[in-house]
Formats: sequence, C-alpha cells, structure tokens
Amino acid sequence: MELLCGRELPFWPNLTLHSDRPDLPECFQLSVLPWAPCIYLWVTSPFYILYLRRNSRGYIMMSVLNRIKTALGLILWIVCWTDLFSSFHEMNQDHIIPPIYFVTPLIVGMTMLLATFLIQFERLRGVQSSGVLFIFWTISVLCAIVPFRSKILHAKQENEVRDKLRFTTFYMYFGLILTELILSCFNEKPPLFSRAGTDPNVCPETTAGFLSKMTFWWFTSMAIKGYKSPLENKDLWSLNQQDSSALVVPSLLNQWEVEKAKALSEQSVKDQAAFTKADGGAETNHVGPEEAQVLLTPRKESRQPSFLRALLRAFGPYFLIGSAYKLLQDLITFVNPQLLRMLIDFTKNTHAPLWWGYALAFLMFGTSLLQTLILHQHFQYCFVTGMRLRSAIIGAIYRKSLVITNAAKRSSTVGEVVNLMSVDAQRFMDLTTFLNMLWSAPLQIILALFFLWQNLGPSVLAGVAVMVLLIPFNAFIAMKTRTYQVEQMKHKDDRIKLMNEILNGIKVLKLYAWETSFKEKILAIRQKELNVLKKTAYLSALSTMAWTSAPFLVALTTFAVYVTVDEENVLDAEKAFVSLSLFNILRFPLNMLPQVISSIVQASVSLKRIQDFLSHDELDPENVDRRNNASEYAVTVVNGKFAWAKQDQVTLDNINVLVPQGSLLAVVGHVGCGKTSLVSALLGEMVKLEGQISIRGSVAYVPQQAWIQNASLRDNILFGRPYEEQKYRCVLEACALTPDLEVLPGGDQTEIGEKGINLSGGQRQRVSLARALYSEADVFLLDDPLSAVDAHVAKHIFDKVIGPDGALKGKTRVLVTHGISFLPQVDNILVLVDGGVSEAGSYQELLQQNGAFAEFLRNYSLDDIIEDQEELTLSLVDEEEDFPDDALSNHTDMVDNEPVVNEARRKFMRQISVMSNDPENPKKMSRRRRCSERKHPEPPLEKEEKKENKLIQAETTETGRVKLKVYWEYMKAVGPLLSLFICFLYGCQSAAAIGANFWLSEWTNDAQLNRTQARVEMRVGVYAALGLSQGVLVMFSSFTLALGKIQGSRKLHQALLDNKFHTPQSFFDTTPIGRIINRFSKDIYVIDEVLPSTVLMFLGTFFASVSTMIVIICSTPIFALVIGPLALIYFFVQVC
Repeated sequence: MELLCGRELPFWPNLTLHSDRPDLPECFQLSVLPWAPCIYLWVTSPFYILYLRRNSRGYIMMSVLNRIKTALGLILWIVCWTDLFSSFHEMNQDHIIPPIYFVTPLIVGMTMLLATFLIQFERLRGVQSSGVLFIFWTISVLCAIVPFRSKILHAKQENEVRDKLRFTTFYMYFGLILTELILSCFNEKPPLFSRAGTDPNVCPETTAGFLSKMTFWWFTSMAIKGYKSPLENKDLWSLNQQDSSALVVPSLLNQWEVEKAKALSEQSVKDQAAFTKADGGAETNHVGPEEAQVLLTPRKESRQPSFLRALLRAFGPYFLIGSAYKLLQDLITFVNPQLLRMLIDFTKNTHAPLWWGYALAFLMFGTSLLQTLILHQHFQYCFVTGMRLRSAIIGAIYRKSLVITNAAKRSSTVGEVVNLMSVDAQRFMDLTTFLNMLWSAPLQIILALFFLWQNLGPSVLAGVAVMVLLIPFNAFIAMKTRTYQVEQMKHKDDRIKLMNEILNGIKVLKLYAWETSFKEKILAIRQKELNVLKKTAYLSALSTMAWTSAPFLVALTTFAVYVTVDEENVLDAEKAFVSLSLFNILRFPLNMLPQVISSIVQASVSLKRIQDFLSHDELDPENVDRRNNASEYAVTVVNGKFAWAKQDQVTLDNINVLVPQGSLLAVVGHVGCGKTSLVSALLGEMVKLEGQISIRGSVAYVPQQAWIQNASLRDNILFGRPYEEQKYRCVLEACALTPDLEVLPGGDQTEIGEKGINLSGGQRQRVSLARALYSEADVFLLDDPLSAVDAHVAKHIFDKVIGPDGALKGKTRVLVTHGISFLPQVDNILVLVDGGVSEAGSYQELLQQNGAFAEFLRNYSLDDIIEDQEELTLSLVDEEEDFPDDALSNHTDMVDNEPVVNEARRKFMRQISVMSNDPENPKKMSRRRRCSERKHPEPPLEKEEKKENKLIQAETTETGRVKLKVYWEYMKAVGPLLSLFICFLYGCQSAAAIGANFWLSEWTNDAQLNRTQARVEMRVGVYAALGLSQGVLVMFSSFTLALGKIQGSRKLHQALLDNKFHTPQSFFDTTPIGRIINRFSKDIYVIDEVLPSTVLMFLGTFFASVSTMIVIICSTPIFALVIGPLALIYFFVQVC
C-alpha cells in the first residue's frame, strides 16, 4: 500500500485504537473503505445480469423515482471524476500526488456508472426493488461514515479545511449515496400487464421491496387483521402464481418423465449390448464361454427411475437459495463467541477505553440481529419449498391414480393412495424445514471443535471421541427405525383401506348391525400399528437421551482432560464460558442431527412408496386411435383382443365392430357376456392384446352407475361448460328432468350430496345422461342408461334422446341395453356371447338368420306381463286424478333409497309407477299434454323464492386461540397423573442443568482465587454427577412421554371410531367420505407422531427458558424487573 499512498499516508497500524478518540489511518480510509462496496458490486454484477437476462418479469415504465435514481447515479459519477480531474490538475502544477488519489476516484466513478446501468436494466426486466443495489448503497454508506467523522475531527482540530475541493466533493458524495439508499427502500410500479395490476387481492409479497421482504413487513397488514378478528379463508390473499399447483405439479411431472425416459434409454442400451454380444457368438454357430455367460446370466432388474432426482431438479435451485442463507447464518453464529472472548478480556483490562465495551455490545447485538434476519429468510425458503413439494407430490399421485392399469389398482389399494397423499407427502414437507441440517450440523460441529481446539488445545479430542462413539449407536437406531417405519405404514394402509370399505358400505353395515365386528377388525389392525409405534418411540427416546447428553458429555470429558492432563492448565472464566458458548452452539446440531436422520429415514420410506406407485404401468393412450381420419365409420374395432390385465385371461376375443357415422348400435347379451367390458375397451380402460381400435371425434360416456358430484344439479349437468339457457332447457326436457325440478327444494340449484345421496337411482342416471347430452360430443357410449328408470321414462328418454328422432339424431351412439322393445328402432345390433361377437346386423337381418338372437326373442315374450300391467292400470286409473300432476314423476326408484318413507307409501308409489307405464291411457296422455303445455312457456328451473338449503356443509375449523378444553382433553387421553409426572421429570432435568451451570461457575471462581489443583477431583466428580443425572432424567422423561403418547393415541382413535360407528346414517349422507377418511389418516398421524414431538419441543423450550431466567436473576437480580414487561410483550405477540 506504500506504493499507492506514499510514506506520508500510513496504512496501518492504527495508533488511536487505545485512545478515547479512535480513528482509522488516512490511507485505509482512501483505499479499503471506498473499494469494499465497489468490489462487492463488480463481483455480483455478472451473476446478477445473467439472472436478469434469464428471468424477465415484464417492463416497467420510466417513473419519477427511476429518473431521480438515474440522475443521482450520473451526478455521483461526475462528483467522483471531479476528484480525478482535480488530481490531474494538481499533477500538472508539479504537485506530488499519491497514486491513491487517481485510483480510488476512477474505481468509484466506474462503479457508479455500473450502478446506474443496473438501475435501468432492472427497470427493463421488471424488477421493482433491487436487493443487490440496496446492499451496495448500505455498504457504501457504512464505509463512508468513518471518513465523514474523521474529516470533521481533523477540521475541528486544525481549525481549517486543508483540501476544500475534496472535502466538498466527499460530503456531496455522502449525501448522494445516502439519498440513493433511502430511495432504494421504495418500490417501482408493477410491470405492465402483470398480475399485480389485474388481481384485486394480490399477495403483497409479489410487490414488496427488498427491505420489506427481509423484515417480512409485507405481512404486517395480515397480522393486524388477525389480531382484530379471527382470520378466515376470504381474508387470505391470492396464492402466488409460482406457488400454485398449476405450475408446480407440471414442473415435477416433466422432470419425472425425463427420469423415466433416461431409465428406459439406459435399459435399452444394456439390452442392445447384451443382444449384440450374444449375436456375435451365434454367427459362427458356436457359443463361447463369454457368450454363454451372457446368455445364462439371469437378467438384472431394470433401473428404476429416481423420484428423488426429479424432486431435486424441480425444486432444488429454489431450495439452494435457502441453503445459501443457512450457510451465511452458520458462519455468523461463531462470531458471537469471539466477541464474548473480547468482552471478557475487556472486563479484565482496566485500562481499556470505554468505547471498546460499547462497540463490542453493539457488534454482538448487530450480529444477533443479522443472524435472525438471515435465519428467517432461510426458513421462508424452506417452508415455501416444502409447500411446493407437498402440492406437487399430491398432484402427481392424484394424476397417476387416474391412469394406472387395473393390475396396478389391485396392488395399490385406496388406503395406500390416501396415505400417500396425506401422510407420505406431509413427511416431505416436514423434512424440508430442517433438511439443511444434514450438512449444516457437521459444519457447525467442525467449526465449534476448531474454535474449542484454539481455546482448550488437544483436550477437545476427548469430546470428539465421545461424538464418534455415539455415531454407530445412532446408526443402529436409524436402521431399526426404518424397518419399523415400513411395517407401520403397511398397517396404516390396511387400516385406511378397511375404513374406506366400511364408510362406503356404512348403510348395509348399520342395517345388519355389524358395527361391533368391524370395529374389532379396525382395532386389531390399530393395535399392531401401535405396537410398532411403541417400538419406534422407545428407539426415539434412546436417541434423544444420547444426543441431549452429548454436549454435556463432550464438555465434561473436555474439561476433565484439560485440567488433569497438565497442572498448568487452569479453567478460568474466559476458557470456561467461551467454551460453554461453543458447546451451546454444538448442542443444537447435536440435538437436531438425530431428528433429521430419523426424518430422512421416514422420508426415504415414503420416497420408496411414492416412487413405486408412480412407476406403476399406465393405460396406453395409444390403445385407441383418436385421429380424425377420413372414414365412414366413427367407431372401428378390428380383430380386437382385450383383457383387464396382461397376466389375466382374455375377456374379449375376436371383436370386430364397425359403427357408421351417425348410426345407433345396440349391444345386447346375457349378464356377464362382456357388454360393459366392450365399452371399457372403447374407452381405453382395458389392455389391448391384439387388434386395432379407432374412434373419430370426442367421446361422451354414460356409465351403468351414474357418477354424481357434490355440487348443484345444474353444475352436475354443465360439468364446467358455459351455461346456455335454451340448450340447457332442451336437455332437461329431453332427459325428463323438468318435472323433478318441481320436487327439488331449490330447483336446479339444489345441492346434490356426495354420490347423489339425495337423488333416486333413476334421477342420478338421467342427470348423467343430461351431462353427456349437454357436452355435444361426437360419439356417445351409453352403458345401459335405461335400466335404472321406469318403463315410461325409458321410452321417453329413448324417443327424445337416443332414438332415431331424438336429440342425438346424427350422432354416433353405442347403446348397451336389456330393453328388447327398443331394438327394432336401432340401426344395428351386436350380440355378445361369452366375450365374443356372436351375431351382428339389423333387427330384421338377425331375425332372418334365425340364430341365437332370434331364439332369444322367441323364448322371451313380454305379452303376458304387458297384459297384467294393462289390467292393473285400468283398475287404478280413476285414482290417478286425485294426485298432483308432478306426483307421477316421482317414480318408484326415487323413494327406494329413502329410509324415512314407510312401507305402505312405498307400495302405493309402486302402484302409481306401474299405472304410469301404459302409453295408451288417454287420461295419462291428456295429463302429459297439460303438463307439457303448462311447462313449455317458462320452465321452473330455479326457485328463487325458496330458501336454499345446503346439504353438504363446509368443513369448519376452530379460529382464534386454542381453548384450554382441548389441552385438557389431550391430557385426559394421556392421563392427568402421567402428564404431571412428565412435566415433573422435565423440571428435574432443567434443575440438573441449572446445577451443572452453577457448579461450573463456582469451579471457575476457585481457579480465579486459588490456581491450585487441590479440588479438581471433587469439582469434576460433582459436575459429572449433575450431568449424568440430567441424561438419566432425559431418558426417563422420553420413555414416559412415549408411553403417554401411545396411550393418548389409542384412546383418541378409539373414541373417534366409537363415535363414527354410533353416528346416525344422516351424518354419512351429508358428510363427504374423504372428510371422514382424513380424520382417520392425516389427523391420527398428527396425534401419533407430530403432536408428541411438538409437546417434547415445547416442554424442552419452556423449562430451558425458565432455567435461563433463574440463572440470570440469581447472578443479576435487577433483571427480574425486566421479566414482567418482556413477558407481557411476548404474550401480546404470540398469543393475542
């Protein structure tokens, strides 16, 4: 530096540090201080510019704020180069100017130009607030404070200003950079056409500035709103676009497809290599030993695609930003012990200036503040990554469950899929929060041991030996935990599967009074699950005991070896408390590492389960050719051979079907002949073994059992399509739904329960048919839609919808039916017998062939049944007029599923239904005409005057503070006495920790008063006894907590199960099954595993805080005055 500054401007040492008016050397102020922000900006700019080029957020119009910042940047460049030209001017006047006066203005001026360029480039890329420039201006202001003070002191000391120009330009420079710092705290306008300008409820995080994001100030408004009143869903902001499932799910699926493609290509290369090698030996008609080995070696399993790699590629880059924050926080953590060492030295040095103490206290506070800001940024990135992980995994599993083959559905039960989406996905979210501890904990341990080595020397190796001995113990626990985890998830899958079957058949179960037997089955599986959970809890208790005692054991062995290995080694306050601060830093990674390892073990089990599920075979989308080829046939099946699974026997064989455009094909046959299987094959739901299938245009499918959503009747028909009133009314009329709207309390806005619980079977079928009709597809696959409705309704639907003159006239229709009376009106008939096509042709052709179809028709005559119905109709025709017109639209099927209707009324309605089957009854026809004439002008689609009764109530959650009753219920489940005993054990453990700290303080006082080794054995022995008793108490408290957790889980699950089995049927009719399943899967998982660990963390933190306050009050009694206000502030922030 002497070459730059000259001999007159020393760089170091600083002789004023030990005075009451400290100052830095002038050369240091001219070089290091102005260069530091410049180096930062030039180093970060290339990476920042590259990032901005790849990530554009839009375009921001030039604003007043942007113009001012740009103008100030140019003025700063002019001010800096004014100093440069001034130096050239002085050099021309033969003045000796040190090179530093040329170099520094040049560097700073070029940096200001770079900052100005970044201001404009950020505007063009849509950056509203720049973190890079905010840090640059902050460092510039902090580095300029020292010369700001120094120049004033020199001017005051000399009563004049030596260099007026540089004095003036510096203060102009300081004012300008301070203004730039203030302006950088404000945001630019949102980019053009951004979501912030169109979404009225956009999350303020998207437009928050750098300072607001670092301090989470953007969340303040939500916190205030939550303080004033409990928050509800409508109070929340819109989800950030980058966090929405519309982006995160495809991102993960794309990476998963890449992984699958890689695994497939690697396997194909290996197979090709093996084939080539074997083929080379076969060319000479002789198989050598190498070829024989290739041919005889059993084929290795193909490499499974790695779901972990897909997760890392999809979410790894974002997570790495949080990892960078964590690395920075870890490094800053070790600054405070060094500052503590300096502070202890300051207290010993009576001649040290007072400003040293203030500076050290300020640095300790600033370091802790910076550490807190960085740590919470790390947690923010981890939480967001975990949320995205969970959303993406659930979305991937859900999408996979829709396309897996029938063979895969046999191995992956409903219980497993539910657990994959609720429990396994949640484990990834929980793991993400502390995943960085996997590398952070070893880093902190290594740094702590390094500083301990500097403080205590080789004695720290004894502590390292203790940690090394604990590693195999923890590895054994992790292996056993993984084994138990796999077993536990298997029992959980079995339990949820059985619970799902029980809930689906709860009506039958209650009618036959089977609750007790099924409850015993559930409890037997639950007992197996709890047995495994108990073993896992005991292993966890051992692990907690080992790693909680680890920091103390390390400290004990280190101190004991240090004071005994050499008589000159004295444990004074500096060595003891600096070492203790390092041991306290060591405590967190040592405590967290086993928990992270345990979470990784659990997540690895979940990863394997999810990977296996996502690797299942999928239905081949190429099974059905959907290209719109120019052909006269809308549906074509040539030499089709189909099975439900590849290993199953063939279900359909030698299927040849040609359906012309716009024709109606009827598929008939006896029960079990393969009619529904044929429709499934046309949909691509079966495995195509041979042949070809092609369908032209879009497809609408009406299944045998109607699928109804928990939505309004109109939403069930529209199915996401736009509402067109005229088209909608025509669909209702065609599907005979208009009379039913008179009965429904809210018209077509009536909420339909889960699985259509408040509709009859016929109504559900007609809603399903109306949905297909409204879709206006090209091809309609109708799987026996007329079987669930009455005869006269079936005739109406066939005439108005399916038949040659119906609404689907001109559309291609494939109708599976048992209705023999409709067959003369269809274009072609396909007869299936035992999975094969027996006959095909028109109605007359099949009769002329005199084959199986003709024989079937001759043997099955409906004449007698029709005559009986006519006689019954004539006897009841006079009673028909006594009822409202719409009563006849309430068919028998409507009341069959209503348990509240008595048997007499059910029989009476059946009689009315039979009476309505006669199409020739003149009174009935006149009634229909009257209904038609009355309803056509203005169909009663909506009954606005009726109050809408919501069938399925929204799931409610408790808001505000958790009531004491909830805590008391959990304590009762665990056991009140056992709960108190657990708290007592944790209190004893904290008391042992306090005693150990007090004893160590007395030990260091002995060393300060009398530097002899007379009482070393006693001090070490008592310290060891206190520490070991703490470890034993930790073990007992962990075991007791494990017992309480198992007992609480058993009681709460049994109470929930008993309650559900004693709940009336109406509850299951109005509550979605998924909601009940979630109580038995996700919420029981929380009670089993999440809640106990939360209680453990609370008890540990609570007693640690109490013990800390007790120690501080004993050493500094005046601190007791501060505890009250601090407790009130904490209570206000955390609870209110």
